[in-house]
Amino acid sequence: MDGLTLWAVPGIPIIVEGDDVAAIIVEQMQAHGMDLLPGDVLVIAQKIVSKAEGRLVRLSDVTPTKQAQELAAIVDKDPARVQVILDDSRSVVRASPGLLIVEQNSGWICANAGVDRSNVAPAQDSSGLHSDDVVALLPEDADASAAHIRQRIEELCGVAPAVLVIDSHGRPWRMGTVGVCIGCAGMAPIWDQRGRFDMHGYELVSSEECIADELAGAASLLMGQSDEGRPVVVVRGYKAPAGFLPAPATSIQRPKDRDAFR
Repeated sequence: MDGLTLWAVPGIPIIVEGDDVAAIIVEQMQAHGMDLLPGDVLVIAQKIVSKAEGRLVRLSDVTPTKQAQELAAIVDKDPARVQVILDDSRSVVRASPGLLIVEQNSGWICANAGVDRSNVAPAQDSSGLHSDDVVALLPEDADASAAHIRQRIEELCGVAPAVLVIDSHGRPWRMGTVGVCIGCAGMAPIWDQRGRFDMHGYELVSSEECIADELAGAASLLMGQSDEGRPVVVVRGYKAPAGFLPAPATSIQRPKDRDAFR
């Protein structure tokens, strides 16, 4: 019987800068009697990757430019946070009260360049006081992050699962966020089915299935969005289509000349 099995890896601690995410995952899986098998897909929340890579900014250390101040007045956001967003963006796509959509430096079109405060521990200064003004950025290169974690896991346990780094993004025409892939290693993120035939013999002419996003969305249901503490999910049973080579998550991005809505 065909089917997928997904489960969260328990015991993942609070990640801090410099942590070896791959080693922590392997350690916790072994501690709980879990093994990785060839063909498994390891789905990892972007936030723990960003924290391990030190992609954190304290807003009190940021000096907003005039552009950031003017844009902050339009979108009704903290000027320092807007400056952080601009610093990690190629361009502003949309700006209106409560909404700032940008093209983030890795090419993702998303709100606030993915800059987020959720599940980021407060900073502590030299006096011992805590500040809650720390935000996390997306990994500088989530595809490279996924590839590094995959290689490190293979070194540690001899199995190289496909690795997806995922984030939660909104969508232009639908309410709510969903898990999407922003880093991919070891699998083809898109299954191009053009040229195949349906059960009635009609040729498929536009079917390109984003497998990476579908797996990201499924894993996101287990991860949760608040205090669940389940940032790593194993997917078992996914059968990759034959003939498609692994590719980075950036291959998912629609080229600007084919984007009818930007």
